[in-house]
Amino acid sequence: MNRTLVIGDIHGGLRALHQIMERASVTTNDTLIFLGDYVDGWSQSPQVIDYLIDLGQKQKCIFIRGNHDELLLDWLENSTDNREWYKHGGEATVIAYSTISEATKLKHIAFLKSLENYYLDDKNRLFIHAGFTNMNGIAYEYFPKLFYWDRTLWETALSLDENLEKTSWFYPRRLTLYDEIYIGHTPVTRIGETIPIKKACIWNVDTGAAFKGPLTIMDVDSKEFWQSEPLNNLYHTEKGRN
Repeated sequence: MNRTLVIGDIHGGLRALHQIMERASVTTNDTLIFLGDYVDGWSQSPQVIDYLIDLGQKQKCIFIRGNHDELLLDWLENSTDNREWYKHGGEATVIAYSTISEATKLKHIAFLKSLENYYLDDKNRLFIHAGFTNMNGIAYEYFPKLFYWDRTLWETALSLDENLEKTSWFYPRRLTLYDEIYIGHTPVTRIGETIPIKKACIWNVDTGAAFKGPLTIMDVDSKEFWQSEPLNNLYHTEKGRN
């Protein structure tokens, strides 16, 4: 069975990543699409990247860039002292990297530079960390950073009147371009949920693993999903991003 599985924001939670891989019975026949934010939050960000590098050598993986991955790259390359990043999960990452060798850091920099801004499959399904703002779609985006920073796409879908016809002049054009859009970035825990949520054509798979939610892996064809335990249970001596 060749499944396409999408994975939400991991945020340094290697234990949760192990759990979902096991619970979903992932095999090397499966294609794995990771939506970004591999780091910042829990204590195992370097180990998550090691695991992903290794996994990518064993099976087809698509690794999408998250805003936290970009922030880590900036710190690793330039030692950027970003206080906002530090407050939003970066502190745990800085501490975790204090014991990591220079050779491994260089491998991680190469991995972070290799990440994709998005992936569009042959069924017109878009996989992207955050969103896009151009009404004509990803190929026309003026500001590529918005692929991993935007929140307006999800906010638009959340606020949309469910009775509005797609043919209406008032229907947001951005939500008509792709058959499905899979995102992370804005945890569904903000609307009181801990499972993948669909609004308009958007599936949000960030189930709050950086905070007190589980990590999620979902079959994009069947919509079946598997989850880890809440991350604050798996790392009960740590605060994560709480």
